This record gives sequence, C-alpha cells and structure tokens, in this order.
Amino acid sequence: MDKKKELAIFGGTPIRDSYLPYGQQWIDEEDIHAVVNTLKNDFITTGPAIGQFEKAVAEFVGAKYAVAFSSGTAALHGACYAAGVGKGDEVITSAMTFAATSNSILYMGGSPVFADIDPRAYTISPESIKNLLTKNTKAIITVDFTGQPSEYDAIMSLAEEHNLVVIDDAAHALGANYKGEYIGTIADMTMFSFHPVKHITTGEGGMITTNDEALYKKLVDFRSHGIIRDSSKIKEKNKPWYYEMQSLGFNYRMTDLQASLGVSQMKKLPLFLEKRKSYAKNYTSALEHLKEIVTPYQRFESSSSWHLYIIRLKLNKLNGTREEIYKALQAENIGVNVHYIPVYFQPYYQHLGYKKGLCPHTESLYEEVITLPLFPKMTNRDVEDVIAGVKKVISYYAVE
Repeated sequence: MDKKKELAIFGGTPIRDSYLPYGQQWIDEEDIHAVVNTLKNDFITTGPAIGQFEKAVAEFVGAKYAVAFSSGTAALHGACYAAGVGKGDEVITSAMTFAATSNSILYMGGSPVFADIDPRAYTISPESIKNLLTKNTKAIITVDFTGQPSEYDAIMSLAEEHNLVVIDDAAHALGANYKGEYIGTIADMTMFSFHPVKHITTGEGGMITTNDEALYKKLVDFRSHGIIRDSSKIKEKNKPWYYEMQSLGFNYRMTDLQASLGVSQMKKLPLFLEKRKSYAKNYTSALEHLKEIVTPYQRFESSSSWHLYIIRLKLNKLNGTREEIYKALQAENIGVNVHYIPVYFQPYYQHLGYKKGLCPHTESLYEEVITLPLFPKMTNRDVEDVIAGVKKVISYYAVE
C-alpha cells in the first residue's frame, strides 16, 4: 500500500465518518426545562436566578462573594475596574491567552506588559513577572492556561511585597485546585467563563469570585451602569424611586435565562470534571511514549480541570510542519485547534508598538502546539478515534 494514500488528506479513508469538534457544550433536558421555567416566570433579565447561580459558584469554589457578568470579557473588565487600573498603570499578564485578558487592561487605559511562560507547564512565569516589575505596575493577571493553576505561592508573594492586585483569569480552570484549594479564592479576584466550550455554559457569561467585600461592591456597581440604589449611599434619601449614577459603569448584567441554565449546569459540574480528567488521562497514557510529541506536564502541587489537552510537536523529529500535521488531522475528521496565537502578534497590538520576540518560550510554544478535542460529551470511542488519528498522522510524518 502507498503510505501516502493512507492519510485522508491524500485520499485515504478518514479515521472518523463525522467531524469531531475540539469542544462542545452538553445540554440535557434538565437544562432545557430550567430555562423554559424561567421563560414562564416573571423575570427573564435580572431576577432571582442570578443570585442562585452566584451562590452555587461561590459555594463550589469556597468564595465569600460572586458577581455574574454577561461574558468573561465583561467580568475581566470589571475586575480591572475594581482593581483601580487606569491611565499610566502597567498590568503584567501572559501572552499565551485569548485577547480578552489583555484587552481588559486597555479598556481601563492601562498598559499590558507581557511576561513569558514556564516552558514546561505553560503558565505565567513568576521569575518573568519579577523581572518586569516597575513603579508603574498596578496588578498581575495570571492565566490558568488549559486548566492548570499558575504558581500562586510565588506570585502572591510578589504581589504582597509590591502591593499589587492579583486577578486570576481562570476561564479554563473551574474545578482546578492548587495545593488542595479550589481556584476561585487564591487571587484577589478570579474570573470564570461560561462560553459553550468551557466547563459549564450559560451561552455567554462570566463571573468574578472574591473574598474582599470592597471589591465585591465595586463589581456589582460596575456591571449595572455605576448606579446606586442603596438609600444609605445616595443624597435624596426620602424619595423611594431615587437612584444615583456615582461612577461610569456598563450594562454587563447577566440575564436570568443565562443564570437558570448555569444553576442547572453546576449540578453536573462534578460529572463534567470527572470525564475531562478521565479522557485526558487516556490521552496521556496512549500518547506519552511517542517520541515525536510532548504530552502536557502537570505540577505535583496542583490538579488541572483540563479545559484543553494540547500536544507539543518535536518538529526536529518530524518530516512535516505543524500546519501539515494540523491539516492532516482535520482531514481525519478530528477537529484539532491551536491555542493560542500570542496576543501581541495581533495587528492591533503591533500597531501599539509591541514587537515579536518579547516572550521566547511563549512564541516557541505557539509554533509547536496542537489542541486535541476534549469535552464531556465525547464518548470513549471518540477518545479512541483521536488517539488513533494522532498515531496515524504522526507515524506518517515521523523521521525514520
């Protein structure tokens, strides 16, 4: 048999008959019923389901407060506002993330400063953060990339020493833990995302958890135009209809429709986490012996919630580029992806003056990484197909 013809991209038979995406929500009848019930009730925008959802997430992670937002991006914007980020302030963050992380700094007039990643775990490097600190540094935004927690002992120590606010972009990390403590209480504020490919979904949505009451109050005001209705804080105390806009906020409120779905999804979070961890374990067990790739490294002190499973190609052991291998896997109907293009590669950031070469480890990772499908709705057969597809494609391109 012609080896070239074995690959689907060259006319061979694909591993799968149908396309498997890299991520997908799991919505069941219980979820649908929860949303339909909300539609039948009096509140479909701001109502009781939002408080129920906030309570469910706060209790799960062990936080005192939780504030729901219309998206994870809106939540990050709110966190930067609550942290007091403004013009002239620098905020250190990772470039190995979605653009929303650093965009939230720009929204407040601050300047993103990109730290490099740990070359093994791919999370933001405390040593890189330390080397970037200046008198203008206001905050640090960590990114728990793929679901693996950042090195929080070192990062929180730096923050305390330099009086910095720490915001955790935990869009990937609901259910992850660091030294036995759930992500959601370690940083000053932690953001979770509820996009359809995340651990639970509300369609679009985000949330900030915190143990700081002052930050909590700022977040609540910010998501609703900066409007205050508390009679003890406004001037016209004798007018029951009166309210005051005391700061410039945004309409970043989550709806009850979204929140009711979130409440229902939270009931299934333990199952979702179990499946993600099981599938990730199967991937590693089957693929870690391939000399042409690197499977994800896991720190002993933390436990990933496995939003993403990425493999890193050893291109010196392959007779093909990352693009060729990516296309070959897609042709096998395996919906691989790439996470992420370093933020400062984007044209908008280039126009702001950021140059390539800022973060060598981040840039090297980007050139070599491929994301495999990983989501709870997958079946064991789906996982087997992905493993078979990776082995098939890597075997074809492997240096003999």
